[in-house]
Amino acid sequence: MNGWLLLITVIAALALLVFSHRFAWWRRTVPYRYPRLLMYHMVREPVAGATFNKLRVSPADFEAQVRWLKSDGWYFATMAELGSGVALPAKSVVLTFDDGYADNLLNADPVLQRYDARATLYLVEDRFDRDWSTSKKAHHDSGELRDEPKLTDEQVEAMVASGRWELGGHTRTHANLSTASPEERSAEIAGARESLAARFNVALDTFAYPFGIYGPDDVAAARDAGYRTAVTTHEGISTDPGRDALELKRVKVSGKDSLFAFRLRLRTGRRGA
Repeated sequence: MNGWLLLITVIAALALLVFSHRFAWWRRTVPYRYPRLLMYHMVREPVAGATFNKLRVSPADFEAQVRWLKSDGWYFATMAELGSGVALPAKSVVLTFDDGYADNLLNADPVLQRYDARATLYLVEDRFDRDWSTSKKAHHDSGELRDEPKLTDEQVEAMVASGRWELGGHTRTHANLSTASPEERSAEIAGARESLAARFNVALDTFAYPFGIYGPDDVAAARDAGYRTAVTTHEGISTDPGRDALELKRVKVSGKDSLFAFRLRLRTGRRGA
């Protein structure tokens, strides 16, 4: 009997270690006065055997996440509010979507409408027939992201007109800025801001660095272009968003997250160890 008890104790201890490693529940809660910026890409079902399923959050999971945020008292803020310098309510969250996939309108927007939520769309200007993942890793040549349906300009107009979506810049071509010349960097960052603002008749005050790849020259270019805020792919919660306005961290939302993992991520800003 003692042997069985020892075995059960060992199994329970191992299970606790695995659980702790995966979810890092022991991390300290980041105070809720600091806004959480959530990073999404697609809201659609996963694709069997695909490389980028972490970027695909199912419609059911997305609705469960937004429903929980609403019921738990989170305030759906915009990047414009964050960049205004006005203090946001405690438990503020900004939903951000990168690139410009058609499912953002077809699957995510109805959820935003149901729960009176808002989001920020970081739009690539020249987004059609581009497999931009190859700009980061040449062997990513499957065309998987190229073949994902992208938002048309008319769809983007409808999203902005709804009042639920704020538009941000994400370069002209989803460029790898680390390989760009000064002239290319200016065209990608400032040029896209000017073009998108003129096309959609809105002010673009926020920017997302493609792939999260950036350096001091890119931060300076975003500032010179007139952006008030810029987001990265650095995982976490910025605790000084005023000072770090052009290098804001985000909470990554994966298509493989459970609702438990999502809720925990809102507390700590990070996934498991």
